[in-house]
Amino acid sequence: MPLDRPSAWYASAEALWVADNIVSFQTPAGGWGKNQPRDQPPRQPGQAFVASNASAFAQAGDFDAQHEHEWSYVGTIDNDATLTEIRFLARVQAALPATASAAYRAASIKGLQYLLSAQFPNGGWPQVWPLQGGYHDAITLNDDAMVGVASLLGDVAAALSPFDFVPPDLRSRAAVAQQRASRLLVELQVRVDGRRLLWAQQHDGLSLLPVSARNYEPPALSSSESASVLIYLMRLPYPDADTVAAVEAAVQTLRELEIFDQVWDRPAGTTVRGLRRHPGARHLWARYYDARTLKPVFGDRDKSLHDDVAGISPERRNGYAWFVTSPRGALQAYESWAHRLSERPASASRSDAAKPSQ
Repeated sequence: MPLDRPSAWYASAEALWVADNIVSFQTPAGGWGKNQPRDQPPRQPGQAFVASNASAFAQAGDFDAQHEHEWSYVGTIDNDATLTEIRFLARVQAALPATASAAYRAASIKGLQYLLSAQFPNGGWPQVWPLQGGYHDAITLNDDAMVGVASLLGDVAAALSPFDFVPPDLRSRAAVAQQRASRLLVELQVRVDGRRLLWAQQHDGLSLLPVSARNYEPPALSSSESASVLIYLMRLPYPDADTVAAVEAAVQTLRELEIFDQVWDRPAGTTVRGLRRHPGARHLWARYYDARTLKPVFGDRDKSLHDDVAGISPERRNGYAWFVTSPRGALQAYESWAHRLSERPASASRSDAAKPSQ
């Protein structure tokens, strides 16, 4: 589902083949599953709505154990699912004559309505909706899920192309949903002894506290997801004082946690990734940090937690991003953001609820 092709491509036979597949696999609730091939024929009656998402390492007691094999991730925002389908269909309808685009417009609008229906009253989104149970019901920042939804709804609210076809009442609802999400993101920032820190990958839908996801994903601060939240908050056109404080505190935390003179890789001749000394290396963070100690923490498939990445199994060391560089982009963006903020007249300071993100 490429989103970067020239406008004319979205009216091509190749694009319409994908679009027809997307429309056919839209769930009754309006969303889509993840990891579904879109270059295949349309869904047939009785065919499952989603491809199998079963773990190749599943065992009894897993946090992500599937209770119903064919009813897992049937409507999700994980891995950009639903968001990508909506954006793709919006591009297709914009490239077609009105007489040929009705089905794609309708499916895109139904997808937007799905996102609005899936939003919790507090402004967050679960990973899967209708709710599936387990950690899937938590407010999900992992893989930019909530930020992705809020950004999409901001585009819709602002009637940015190709969403200028969306009816005014739905654009208004999108604006309100994005405002609620932006306020919640500030509220979700983990605080310890009054100090604002970072965000977790998942937060409980009621208590808002960090919660675990898969066996090896602890309820810890997440540097990668925090970087994405930061970039989103810095794109709000009129951040209020609380949002500014959240950004500045998170930036300070990331600066404190940056790892120098080390790299995370698998050198030639070795079979397992590791952290090794490399003088002069910069811009590296552990994926997870304990909120109390701000020390890195690493998980394994057996649900054990470790303070040294060398203590986890080779399979997990090789198969997960235990160290990341993404916060570097957020810190670079902060310099420009802080400069723009300092030049803004005091009279221009307004709540981010006043206008949608663009």
